[in-house]
This record gives sequence, structure tokens and C-alpha cells, in this order.
Amino acid sequence: METFGDLKIELHETEERLLTELRTLRRGLRGTQAGSQTASSQLTIGQRIADAVAATMGSWTFIIAQSVALMFWIALNVTAYVQQWDPYPFILLNLALAFQAAYAAPFIMMSQNRQQDIDRKSADNDYQINIKAELEIELLHQKIDQLRETEVLQLTEAVKDLTGLLRKAKMEPGSTAAI
Repeated sequence: METFGDLKIELHETEERLLTELRTLRRGLRGTQAGSQTASSQLTIGQRIADAVAATMGSWTFIIAQSVALMFWIALNVTAYVQQWDPYPFILLNLALAFQAAYAAPFIMMSQNRQQDIDRKSADNDYQINIKAELEIELLHQKIDQLRETEVLQLTEAVKDLTGLLRKAKMEPGSTAAI
């Protein structure tokens, strides 16, 4: 059966191994360029297009521009200012909007999936950092505990020495020391 000391040494070795691994990983990450620049330069053309479409369609500019275009389309066809190419049920307009939605959805989903992968990697990095911080704090606690134990031993020795000196002074003839 393992003793507590053996378990403590084994745990300490595991912690040291984890810290070494995390430090190596951190040094490797520091060697690369800035994360956002590196990530954006490694994107494929399709990923860049998907991000651009998602960014464009998710903006107020796009919503306002599309709303103005829809109102213009409806106004032209309702007032018959020009020849009505798409009368009231606006079937052609519905078809155009359906095509837009059919093509926009996959682009947006691709961009969201890629962003989800980035978020997952970021969460994993945060987890690794939290583990490292926890281990570093635990090591600091161990050092403080060791310093406290050393200090208590030194104080105990000092008390023993002072007690011995007082006893010695009390035993000496002609001593006026009162205990």
C-alpha cells in the first residue's frame, strides 16, 4: 500500500509534467504570428466568401438596402407606374427571395461552423490556461506551506533555546532571574 508521501510525490511529478507540457505549448504558440492574422491568412477562398456573405447579410446596411429594394419593387408593381411585371401576389419577388435564402443559408452555416471551431479551440486554450493557473497556484501554496513549516521549526528551536537558557540562568548560584 502506498503511503501518503508516495502519493504526494507521484502527484507532484504529474503536476510538474503537466506544467512542463503547458509551458512548451505556450512557447510554441508565442513563436507563431498574431492569431487573428495567421487564422485569416490560412482561410480558403470558400471560407473567405462565406465570411463575407455572412458579414454582409448580417448587417443593418443589408437589411435597410433590401427593405428599400422590396418597397421599391412592391410600389412599382402596385401603382403600375411602369408595366406590371410582377402583379399583386408578387410571385417573382417570392421566387427571388427564396433563391436568396437558399443560397445565403449554406454560406452562413459554413461561416458559423468555422466560427464554432474557432470558439472550441479558444475554449480548449482557456481550459489549458486554467489548468496551468491552478497548478501554479497549488505550487505556490506548497511553497508557502513549506516556508511556514520551516518558520515554525525555527521558532520551536528558538523557544527551546530560550527555555534552556532560562533554566540554566535559574540554576546558577547567585542568579536573580525569576521564572
